[in-house]
Amino acid sequence: MRIIATQTLRNYMRTYPKAEQSLLAWNQEIESAEWRSPNELKIQYGNASIINQKRVVFNIHGNNYRLIVDIEYRYHIVFIVWFGSHEEYDRIDVTKVSYDRTNQK
Repeated sequence: MRIIATQTLRNYMRTYPKAEQSLLAWNQEIESAEWRSPNELKIQYGNASIINQKRVVFNIHGNNYRLIVDIEYRYHIVFIVWFGSHEEYDRIDVTKVSYDRTNQK
């Protein structure tokens, strides 16, 4: 899979340094994945939450953080949408949160 906005991921690593190693590991695993559907993703990531045909939430760093992505399975592209602590995640609507351009510093 190709990850769009890896700079966003690096910015999140600076904001949440405790999650850096977990995000790097996630990044490496995703780049080698070749999912064609949410069902194939669930085989590899059983604890990922499939929100709809595109949106997925990954638990990061022992479920202390959440990473929201949109996936275009047909094109093998993963778009980073949002990252934050579990507490921050509990305050958002995962179906409505959109890409945060302010994190593109």
